[in-house]
Amino acid sequence: MKTIKILLFLFPFLCFSQAQKIKDLDIFLTNYEYPFPVHFLELNNQRQVLKMAYMEIKPDNYNTKNIVLLHGKNFNGAYWETTIKALAKEGFRVIVPDQIGFGKSSKPDNFQYTFQQFAENTKKLLDHLGIEKTTILGHSMGGMLATRFTLMYPETVEKLVLENPIGLEDWKTAVPYKPVDWWYESELKQNYEAIKKYQMENYYNGKWNADYQKWAELAAGWTTAPDYNKVAWNSALMYDMIFTQPVLYEFKNIKSPTLLIIGTRDKTAIGKQWAPEEVRKKLGNYAELGKKTQKAILNSKLVEVPNTGHLPHIESFDQFINPLIVFLKQ
Repeated sequence: MKTIKILLFLFPFLCFSQAQKIKDLDIFLTNYEYPFPVHFLELNNQRQVLKMAYMEIKPDNYNTKNIVLLHGKNFNGAYWETTIKALAKEGFRVIVPDQIGFGKSSKPDNFQYTFQQFAENTKKLLDHLGIEKTTILGHSMGGMLATRFTLMYPETVEKLVLENPIGLEDWKTAVPYKPVDWWYESELKQNYEAIKKYQMENYYNGKWNADYQKWAELAAGWTTAPDYNKVAWNSALMYDMIFTQPVLYEFKNIKSPTLLIIGTRDKTAIGKQWAPEEVRKKLGNYAELGKKTQKAILNSKLVEVPNTGHLPHIESFDQFINPLIVFLKQ
């Protein structure tokens, strides 16, 4: 009994100690080092000058092929580290932007987020780098952006790769709408424990390791910043973009050879917790959504990654990278 009392007394301090391990980050991640040098492209968007951060890795054994990696909603370009290294080793030139509102890029006070705007910004980056043809790979929200980019600039996209993209179903037809202000208040409550709990339950099937920890800490580091409200506001605007701008109705218009890499354990569906129970059970079923999407996109191939959730390139790297490289070399 005495031991239990001591543990109960120490518990708040143990929790505080864990929180102290999380490195405080500013909202531009200036005190966080990315795995490769970061450059900035100046953009004129919506009557303001913004900076778009990006990494460009051109290996000595460059094979003349390029690939753009587009991050998801809860991440930034840094989480592509192992993917970049593997692709560069094979001779691919790799371009990894942080979209506006993410990572080291600008966090505007006001911005009308659209996938079209993101696509246009990405095209400006490619033009700046002198890249006329490339593969586009998008994960999660990046998959929605990759789809929009391919539809807008088909002449630029040699191949399209979608890794567990969100937006494979139209949530606004099944889930009650939440306004931007609601998302903003929700994002203001984010902290390390909430982020870890969400990722462990929704991404990794209750498992946790140092690699998962690294990305949770990066996501949580700026939640204590004095101007974190800017990050929260931009995040809220992007939730509204994701919810109201579906791309799945246009999959039939994609002409580029396409590879779908789908972790079949994934159950991601924004807002499904507010849907009626009978609807909620049907949402985010990637084991079925992957097959359905493959049928909708002409000239597409599906690679299923079993026992894997929303992040195959983090959770099951070999099963992600091997079919990707085979596809890129075809």
